[in-house]
Amino acid sequence: MAGFYGVFNFGEIVLEMVDVGLPWPVLFATGTILCQLVGSALVISNFAGYGWIGSAMLIVFTLLTIPVGHPFWKFSEPQRTQEFHIALEHITVIGGLMMSMLLSGRKR
Repeated sequence: MAGFYGVFNFGEIVLEMVDVGLPWPVLFATGTILCQLVGSALVISNFAGYGWIGSAMLIVFTLLTIPVGHPFWKFSEPQRTQEFHIALEHITVIGGLMMSMLLSGRKR
């Protein structure tokens, strides 16, 4: 859903890239949306057995969002705890994507 949201709210995604201090915000916003859309499509379809690549794309993306978008160690309370909870949620998503990655390569 995030990829589709980004397509229809591109300006907002660009502003998010600016807010976290990334250079070339339009490029990073485009890459973010493409990663979310392509990765999700590969996971859902497991096209030609490449679902694991979609999972890997989303794992790397989600892992990178922690230090870039949610660096909880840089904040004071209560924002530190809020960002820490988001980071933990991201780690649980990564765990699910790891399972998806393993299962998409299994022979049926």
